[in-house]
Amino acid sequence: MAYFEELPNISYPSLLRGRNKIEDRVVVKNIFKRSKLRTDINQAITAFNYYTIKEGMRPDMIAQELYGDPELDWVVLTSNNITNIRDQWPLNHNDLHEYMLEKYGSEANIAKVEIYETREILDEYKRVVMPAGLRVDKDFSFEYLNFSKQVVKVLSSEVVAGISNYQYEVKLNDEKRRIRVLKSEYLTAFITEHREIMTYEESTDYISDRLKGTYNPRIGGV
Repeated sequence: MAYFEELPNISYPSLLRGRNKIEDRVVVKNIFKRSKLRTDINQAITAFNYYTIKEGMRPDMIAQELYGDPELDWVVLTSNNITNIRDQWPLNHNDLHEYMLEKYGSEANIAKVEIYETREILDEYKRVVMPAGLRVDKDFSFEYLNFSKQVVKVLSSEVVAGISNYQYEVKLNDEKRRIRVLKSEYLTAFITEHREIMTYEESTDYISDRLKGTYNPRIGGV
């Protein structure tokens, strides 16, 4: 992923067994250095389009499609504050099935109904008195006053829908498919600002714009 090439470096005391001196260091990526969209861009609805991730699509494929460069996959991820691909990006069908097997232990458990949600309930004037998708108990029921001030009781058989573990995981996975993507006209400004953020300011640890040192306890003591 090209994002890691954008990260600046840290000169860190070597922990390798084969080091020759206590001053030996290794250069590693500073994975704690992060950038984000400028607030004015992040809050501007007109700066983004919505995009539905198709089955098997990766961030680099979307970057190629939208920006003509697969190495701008990090722009796609940053635009959606995605820091963990495994948990925040939709899995393909096979990977999702493997994930469910690992989580639930068997095909029977995957098919088991363990979650209950509300169905949408409307009153006589087609107004929503109970929205769909609320997590409830299996025997949940409720009452409401209709327009004539009469109490209407809605039984669990009318309002509660059982959701299998399979349906639940597919729903969660599909919700990850809708992302927002930065419009190409904002791309240059974002990349410029991102690279400025990824540049170190001068300090006692400063070595260069892209490299800083860290404290070596072997020399200075703990």
